[in-house]
Amino acid sequence: MSDTPTASSRDLGRARIPSPRPDSTHHPLQRPAKSMEEQPTPPAEVPGPPARRRFPGLPNQIKYARRFVERQLAASPVLATATLLTSELSTNAVTHSASGSPGGKFEVTVYLTSGWTRVEVRDLGSLEEPRAQHRDPYDTSEHGRGLDLVDAMAVKWGTEPRADGLGQLVWFELLWD
Repeated sequence: MSDTPTASSRDLGRARIPSPRPDSTHHPLQRPAKSMEEQPTPPAEVPGPPARRRFPGLPNQIKYARRFVERQLAASPVLATATLLTSELSTNAVTHSASGSPGGKFEVTVYLTSGWTRVEVRDLGSLEEPRAQHRDPYDTSEHGRGLDLVDAMAVKWGTEPRADGLGQLVWFELLWD
């Protein structure tokens, strides 16, 4: 697997943002996350092509997903937050979706401009919609806080069905000065 961005040479000057499903009028960057009134944060400049990498759906691959995001955001002040949240979403993909089944996989995509990043984790789907649990802070159980962290630390986050209908896309956005 390579960490090279997925774009042809003629596309290097333009952003490559996933296209919406044919029956949908929502673009992934236009989908509200935390509230219906909240508008998406547009990038300050046109980003280059996204960096995308696919991983086998195994627990030991989560560290490689973190490292992939670390390499993309190496100079960013939100590096620690981005890698933590990537780890949470990747863990959910492997633990709670068909991505963790034999032969399963998940994909991480990073969009980056100055002061803004969006990280997406695509999985192979599950029966339940990903959602924050909003657990009591005094609850001592070891599981169920991943999306609570994403909710608390990301500027925006959301979920949507994959355009190909084969799973779920969970994403978060971070901003910095």
